[in-house]
Amino acid sequence: MVGFQIVDVPFNLDGWGPPESTTTSTLNHHSNHVPYAPFSRSDKLGRIADWTRSNYNNPNRNNNRNSADSAFDFTIDDGLNPDDDSTFQLVDGKPPPRPKFGPKWRFNNNRNQLPQRRDEEVEARKREAEKQRARRDRVFHARGGQNQNPRREAAVLKSSVDIQPEWNMIDQIPFSTFSKLSYTVSEPEDLTTCGSVEYYDKSYDKTTPKSERRLERFKNRNFFKVTTTDDPVIRRLANEDKATVFATDSILSTLMCAPRSVYSWDIVVQRVGNKLFFDKREGSQLDLLSVNETSQEPLPEAKDDINSAHSLSVEAVYVNQNFSQQVLVRDGKKVGFEEGNPFAAEGEEVASVGYRYRRWKLDNDVSLVVRCEVQSIIEVNDKKSYMTVNALNEFDPKYSGVDWRKKLDTQRGAVLATELKNNANKMAKWTAQAILASADMMKLGYVTRVHPRDHFNHVILAVVGYKPKEFAGQINLNTSNMWGIVKAIVDLCMKLNEGKYVLVKDPQKPQVRIYEVPADAFENDYVEEPLPEDEQVQPPFENGEENGAANDVENKELKSEA
Repeated sequence: MVGFQIVDVPFNLDGWGPPESTTTSTLNHHSNHVPYAPFSRSDKLGRIADWTRSNYNNPNRNNNRNSADSAFDFTIDDGLNPDDDSTFQLVDGKPPPRPKFGPKWRFNNNRNQLPQRRDEEVEARKREAEKQRARRDRVFHARGGQNQNPRREAAVLKSSVDIQPEWNMIDQIPFSTFSKLSYTVSEPEDLTTCGSVEYYDKSYDKTTPKSERRLERFKNRNFFKVTTTDDPVIRRLANEDKATVFATDSILSTLMCAPRSVYSWDIVVQRVGNKLFFDKREGSQLDLLSVNETSQEPLPEAKDDINSAHSLSVEAVYVNQNFSQQVLVRDGKKVGFEEGNPFAAEGEEVASVGYRYRRWKLDNDVSLVVRCEVQSIIEVNDKKSYMTVNALNEFDPKYSGVDWRKKLDTQRGAVLATELKNNANKMAKWTAQAILASADMMKLGYVTRVHPRDHFNHVILAVVGYKPKEFAGQINLNTSNMWGIVKAIVDLCMKLNEGKYVLVKDPQKPQVRIYEVPADAFENDYVEEPLPEDEQVQPPFENGEENGAANDVENKELKSEA
């Protein structure tokens, strides 16, 4: 075994370096194998050692005893010139790269560590979402509780009725109080039925975007939207003291679904003796159907634009009325009710609609009579079932982001979800009206324009049926809450003195106000006339249609009789 011999190391007591007494032979013995070149501090240093020299990388370097010294030997390096600045190289002074922290970095640098479990990642995302939600809540409260949505602020909403200075505001009710209300009513009873309905054509259930059907026009059939106090049947029931509160299904559904509304609306309340009548004004917004009311994308404000809120409302009424008559079996067979249509003249052709005057008992002293409508009837297992028929209309896929022609066949649920988001109030009102009428089925049609710029011609893409109570559960419409809102409004109005009042939904805030108005208010109310023909936007026509006929469809307003 070869031992290790420690050489004699001289020790200098007077300073650094070898002592002066050390002999030259000793120094030569220690430094004979160490390359050394004298230099001064003013000299520029080049490479100290170059281990990349070809002599060092030579596989046969073991045969060369001076291979180690060649790394330090620069005498044969012609490129190294101490006086040449181009050969001078600085040491890299960049800071070292910072470690990249995160799941990917941890996984790459810890290959033996198992990745996170899937449920742990989901929980981490939930915690991050909660932090983001808490941060938004803090910003919301810091702004004074006003949700500043720039996309919705672009649309300036106006009141449905001009508030006069002589009106006296009685009370204002925020919608936040409506969500806490709940009331249960017993099953209603039919006092009388009027009108007649036709059978539903089941072939429309097979309609698809590939087998679309053209929407027909029924100009000869009259539709009536008569208010409560102008209804002769309600006047007769009021004289017979059948109830204390009277309303129509469209007015009552507006109250029931008030928390979902965005646009302004108004309802006239008349207190006569111990009776209460909920009415609507002549030319009221309640006669129209809102489009994209709850959407975040604002509609054009110009009324002459075919995609403005007013133009789309008129178009939606036109589509809804024609669709409700087209899906019927038009073979002349009708199912008549106890009485004829109370609003039609003798020999006048009327639309297929049945009126059910129903009474609910709100408490021991207050009972409610509502005129409910059904549009059709169907036989299921030799049993006749009532049905309501309504239509959703698509005007431009760019606004909703969902093209019905492409998505109805494969993603019908996504189309319905988009409509529930953009038209939550309208669909909730349709559902409430079907529940009030005790309809066994509600049919929803999907109707779109032939061309996005043609608002006269439409096609039916699909028809889907739902049971009203089940559909109410899908859209989170609580019937107990609906009746709780009605009960609270009725109790509040029954405490008022005799006179005329108006409930107005604030156009900017989620609240409703009650004003006391003069007795002659709204009797000579101004109804805005449609635009002249030469000022209307004219789309392309098909099949040689006349402009006059198209304008008649555009300017079609709901007919009402006093």
